[in-house]
Amino acid sequence: MATKNQSSSIKKTRSYATIVYPDSAPDNWVDILRDMKFNVVISPLHDSDVNPEDGEIKKAHYHVLFLFDGPKTVEQAKTIADKIHGVGIETLNSVRSYARYLCHLDNPEKHQYSPENVVVLGSEDYFSLISLPTDKYRNIRDMIAWCKENNVTYYSDLLLYSMENRDDWFRTLCDNGTYVIKEFFKSDDAKRRKNLSDSEQQE
Repeated sequence: MATKNQSSSIKKTRSYATIVYPDSAPDNWVDILRDMKFNVVISPLHDSDVNPEDGEIKKAHYHVLFLFDGPKTVEQAKTIADKIHGVGIETLNSVRSYARYLCHLDNPEKHQYSPENVVVLGSEDYFSLISLPTDKYRNIRDMIAWCKENNVTYYSDLLLYSMENRDDWFRTLCDNGTYVIKEFFKSDDAKRRKNLSDSEQQE
């Protein structure tokens, strides 16, 4: 039995990761995790990853992130991974970095997976885990480009589209992006009206 000093030296952390292969995991592996009542974040199925050494498609797999309320040892985390036949157990230095890796958000050379397809068990919010200050600026730029490409001129149309199709855009609009977008619509509308007026005057 470990002494108090020995126990205190055992490394514990709140976040771990494992890999799950669909062909070797129990059919109900997600339900097994859900029934354990702790926070789990599951990547989309990685079925398009390429092995850089030979260009072959890697075996399809999921990345699974464990987020415990309190510190756990590697052995405790591995016990849970074993229940779903997870391969390996990794302690994490940065939850955000690993959460973003679930979709290769910071690895443009890798296949990009949609954050919309991430599965969250528990109370964690995936988009809060992966958010960076620069995401707001990228989302605003992408929204403006999308509006121009699709001739969207009303804020309500953008908001409804975002609510139904782009949760990251919707969050940006709800948090602090609405002012910039509304200013864009107002200025763009004024510009169109001026161009139309100039054209009519020339005629």
